[in-house]
Amino acid sequence: MPGAFHSLLPLKRKRKSKRGRRRSHPKENDPNSFHLRSSSSASSRDIGCLVEPLGNLFLSATPRGNLRDAGLGALRPLPDDLLLDVLGFLPARDLAALSAASKALYVVASHDPLWRALVLDELGGAFDFAGSWRATYIAAASRGGQAYLIPPRALKIKGFYSDYLFQSWLCANMEMRHEWLARDNIERRRGMSVEQFIAEVEEPNRPVLLEGCIDTWPALQKWSRDYLLEISAGKDFAVGPVSMPLDRYFRYADNVQEERPLYLFDAKFAEKVPEMGRDYEVPEYFREDLFSVLGKERPDYRWVIIGPAGSGSSFHVDPNSTSAWNAIVKGAKKWVMFPPEVVPPGVHPSADGAEVTSPVSIMEWFMNFYGACKTWEKRPIECVCRAGEVVFVPNGWWHLVINLEESIAITQNYVSRRNLLNVLDFLKKPNASELVSGTTDRVNLHDKFRGAIEAAHPGMIKQLELEAQQKAAARKKKASFWDSAADAKSGGFKFSF
Repeated sequence: MPGAFHSLLPLKRKRKSKRGRRRSHPKENDPNSFHLRSSSSASSRDIGCLVEPLGNLFLSATPRGNLRDAGLGALRPLPDDLLLDVLGFLPARDLAALSAASKALYVVASHDPLWRALVLDELGGAFDFAGSWRATYIAAASRGGQAYLIPPRALKIKGFYSDYLFQSWLCANMEMRHEWLARDNIERRRGMSVEQFIAEVEEPNRPVLLEGCIDTWPALQKWSRDYLLEISAGKDFAVGPVSMPLDRYFRYADNVQEERPLYLFDAKFAEKVPEMGRDYEVPEYFREDLFSVLGKERPDYRWVIIGPAGSGSSFHVDPNSTSAWNAIVKGAKKWVMFPPEVVPPGVHPSADGAEVTSPVSIMEWFMNFYGACKTWEKRPIECVCRAGEVVFVPNGWWHLVINLEESIAITQNYVSRRNLLNVLDFLKKPNASELVSGTTDRVNLHDKFRGAIEAAHPGMIKQLELEAQQKAAARKKKASFWDSAADAKSGGFKFSF
């Protein structure tokens, strides 16, 4: 396990946990310390953290061995990740029964993501979150008469050591470290013309943070919780793999503290709630959207995004080789972006691009991989985007986003003339049926789109192909984006255009 658990620095609480009393506190400026959120102490009916990092076993003043080894029986040889995969096949009744077999199995069977899967599979979005997924399932089952699932007060168990299980708890309960937020090297622009945006940002395919371009949006003033609840009454929104009304999602978001919080990410929000569609307009820089020639057959392209602190999107490239813009209505988001030719550390895309293997959560990536970027020649572009600001994400760029507080945003993917050829090439790849998203007709999207473009804009594709050929040689002679970026004395980037 990477050296993420050097020291743990709890915040001051009304009642300190036993872990906090046993361990000495590191200094505030310890670069390897982590701060816990103030709400991370568990209630009497919550499982809380029953696990300690493996290193604590060797540092213990009175080592008694690992409870895991003695209590798992025949399951002991399985690594923790594989053990949890096996337990993930069990129904709730068997998982509850297993937790009574030994203290070690109680710890493992209480792992909250196991119960999250059961809740979402059996209840869909019709759940009332009770502080943990295990408590949520038990509460729902008890209302349904399944008394065998009602547990006594949560046990207090000591001596179970596992880096894998502890990291899951730590990622759910730790705060973002200052050094993860300090770097802000994105170019910020205000009042630039559309022509400047095309020439200086879109053509060279570089990220930018735009200020002042959505100041007239009614959403900035109107989108309070009360307003959104009023206009969306009776409507369900897409939340992870399920759907639920907004009031239920807000109740979940107010009480959740987990490694991967559910994220409201709905592509049909403007159709469901027309008032939301009328409360914003596309910034002038992104109004050429060639996918619009497909009308109702166009792939999904716009979403409302709502989530609590800690929610977000792990590293990905936007669908169908499109570019995107993301406007913050409420809250703040941390962005980390890598250019197409630089795969982020810890991320492993398949050769055909159809699958991406990455860390379990965003916090895990920051803990175990963010530091590796310090030594890279091509370091990531980073920023914190706040309400009223817009981030432009060029096509092909890897990006990670995490909410630093409860946030509401609007994002749209689009195709302009600068990106049309890239999109057409992407849509005609041999494995388009696996790569294309946002539509039910993945295989034929290329032919439909190309035909619609040629009908609506005769000669556009041929002209763009000719211009691309003419620019190819000249582009090779020009300095790359990274050659024009140099570290400033403060440690960030200094851009020279």
